[in-house]
Amino acid sequence: MLPGSVIVLQAIAKGEPLTPAEALAFVRMHGVVRESGTSSVRSLTNAVVGGPIRGSWWAHARGREIFAATRAIRECPDVLVCRLVDGKVTYVHRRLWPALVRLSERFLIARLAQIHEVHTTSGKHVAEEIPFPKWVSAELAALAARLSQADAERLLGRYCAKGKPIDSGNAARRSRRRS
Repeated sequence: MLPGSVIVLQAIAKGEPLTPAEALAFVRMHGVVRESGTSSVRSLTNAVVGGPIRGSWWAHARGREIFAATRAIRECPDVLVCRLVDGKVTYVHRRLWPALVRLSERFLIARLAQIHEVHTTSGKHVAEEIPFPKWVSAELAALAARLSQADAERLLGRYCAKGKPIDSGNAARRSRRRS
């Protein structure tokens, strides 16, 4: 088990909110985590408050705690912030980056763009994207090249399905509702 995993699991089981450090341990433990929302992929916002959130997390009573956790994760150099799952903000822990790069042809290229926030002089936060593979270092590319396809698939598990982007099933449900 990864360091901090027991504490994180205990906090979630008790319905206790996660601290920013525990939120990072949560992402490290699960590897791929959505920032928010309901899907088959774990959600950081739900973990922070200890359960599902109805409506926007911005209006939640623990919105400040959620904001602190999401900013801590977004600023962490060990987490790739992208739109991997459902085109929504997704966190991918560094331990999975070589596998993600190795299997990059299986994903929509736009979903692999690195998102980072820039603070403007006016105080606004603007999200900027660095397209894939511009954010991939030479060291990371070398690690990915040395990783076998089978090992990369094992590391990414269900997140590397051939021929389709990662989707929690929400898009399919939405399209059925429109029919």
